Amino acid sequence: MDSEDLVIEARGLRRRYGAQRGAGFEAVRGIDLSVARGELFALLGTNGAGKTSTVELLEGLAAPAEGRVRVLGRDPYRERHRVRPRIGVMLQEGGFPGELTVRETLRMWAGCVSGARPPAEALELVGLGGRAGVRVKHLSGGERRRLDLASALLGRPEVLFLDEPTTGMDPEGRQETWRLVRSLQRDGTTVVLTTHYLDEAEQLADRIAIMHQGRIIIGGTPAEVTAARPSRIRFVLSGEGAADRLPPSVTSTATVTVTGDRVEVRTPRLQQTLTELLLWARRQEIELTGLDARSASLEEAFLEIARDRTEREGAAA
Repeated sequence: MDSEDLVIEARGLRRRYGAQRGAGFEAVRGIDLSVARGELFALLGTNGAGKTSTVELLEGLAAPAEGRVRVLGRDPYRERHRVRPRIGVMLQEGGFPGELTVRETLRMWAGCVSGARPPAEALELVGLGGRAGVRVKHLSGGERRRLDLASALLGRPEVLFLDEPTTGMDPEGRQETWRLVRSLQRDGTTVVLTTHYLDEAEQLADRIAIMHQGRIIIGGTPAEVTAARPSRIRFVLSGEGAADRLPPSVTSTATVTVTGDRVEVRTPRLQQTLTELLLWARRQEIELTGLDARSASLEEAFLEIARDRTEREGAAA
């Protein structure tokens, strides 16, 4: 990746809470990451993995204990006055006054933003145009997240940070937010996303990084992260001992688990293994009831990575 194309670059990034040396808690432990212009980069991890601590360093809300951060070519903490007008930040909670209306809230926020777009335009973007006169305290959880997003979009940001943007939204609201984020990206906005919804990252992200205990464990495109994980084939096989008759071409190259009459096959060669199973079933005149075959999902890869790391650390302890 050409350094001239990088909008965000972090090297050796560390963040500590409490004592700066020795006894303090280290939430971010020497990570490297980069985000290209126009890219959507998703930072994933379990609770306490260090995602929010990392994003706050990128946003310039805190200085790193060690390491270097550049956003749009500048230090976001020491040169905050230059960086802040060019970025938008959607925090996990906006903390807006409940007695103000939605319109009043955005007008107030627009007064703090250089070159702000009209509040009515921002509300239409997030689907709150019809709720402008409603007090914030009467909004649903999903509507409050949309208001948080509208405030982040007021300044027409070049870089947009989204921290758990669709928490509390119904399925329709999530889909609308996804469409908006894609539209912003097509217009050239660079997006950094943290989310617990792994399907959200899989749908939206160009690249992802998975954090665990302050470190980035794996990164790449969603397809690259899931490619190393086996695909899954499930079916019901009736008849006593039927599973024992599975073809050697399958049992020798895949992991087969049999529970009663239910069979699960884990394989790195989904198409070949599935073809061999179907041809075998036809020859044997056997029906594979409830046949379900799919590649590994990002959620499966994430859970497996988290489980493996936890087990390794437990064994080491």
